[in-house]
Amino acid sequence: MMYDTFDNQRSDEIAALLAVASEGSFVAAGRLLQRHPTVVSKRVAALEARLGIRLIERTTRQVRLTDAGAQLTQKLRTAIDLITEAEQEASAGAAEVRGVLRVAFPAAMGRQWLAPMLPAFLEAYPQVSIVADYNERFVDIIAEGFDLAIRMGELHDSRLIAKKLGDHRRILCASPAYIEAHGQPAHPQELADHNCLRFSGFSSYPEWRLTCGEQQQSVLVAGSMTSNDSEALLAAARAGTGILAAGEWLMSRDIAAGKLVRVLPDWQMDAQGGIYLVRPSARFAAASTLAFKSWIEARFNAGLPWQIGEN
Repeated sequence: MMYDTFDNQRSDEIAALLAVASEGSFVAAGRLLQRHPTVVSKRVAALEARLGIRLIERTTRQVRLTDAGAQLTQKLRTAIDLITEAEQEASAGAAEVRGVLRVAFPAAMGRQWLAPMLPAFLEAYPQVSIVADYNERFVDIIAEGFDLAIRMGELHDSRLIAKKLGDHRRILCASPAYIEAHGQPAHPQELADHNCLRFSGFSSYPEWRLTCGEQQQSVLVAGSMTSNDSEALLAAARAGTGILAAGEWLMSRDIAAGKLVRVLPDWQMDAQGGIYLVRPSARFAAASTLAFKSWIEARFNAGLPWQIGEN
């Protein structure tokens, strides 16, 4: 879309749709926009005519977004947040970066890889103090008052502004001693015959869902140890107890040291997962929030801290 085609009329149409979506009626939307309800209705109708789709179902008592209207509204809100974010970042240099920054990290990954980074941020911004929460559950950052969070996996909360920092690969590993004693499986289905260390936090538990390109395999695994603590399972894998499926970040140091080796190296779990920086809204973000966002993005753009070569 060319910039010069985004005129005042289109802006007014979008504002009318967003106001009706948020307020639930043309009358309330008119009060919000300080326009007569008929004007708001005509603007929404003009938008529908231009797009060739119905965005709002109108009845005598209420209005309701159609599926197309709900999708468009969500994308428009995201676009507005991104524009606001760009404006804030452009002016962030003029604001003093100070205050308390509340950040939620995934517990094990946060302790291993993110906690060692924080002193460098605090040195760069001495007027900022960080309250860091390490927790394996997905905290409700809006309800619990966090400024930012790092999340791994797939995102489902559409209220949040998200920035993908990198891919999250879950791989399979075992100790050389285990492989020597029990052999290296050649196909995912052979995992059913192995002692598998099971993380109960997987959404597919007790199945392991593996992908290799377009191939997909689902295996119901069993083993002598199940836990909701990935570091406990890592210790068991090091000791030769069984095969562990976990984040690359958890096992990379042990792979580099020769304490673990890849199992089924062409396969991985949850191939669509990512590592995300999320926050409640781009609007009214403090300078400290924007500073941390830019800082952590730069660190990850330089490469995932645990990235390893293919084994």
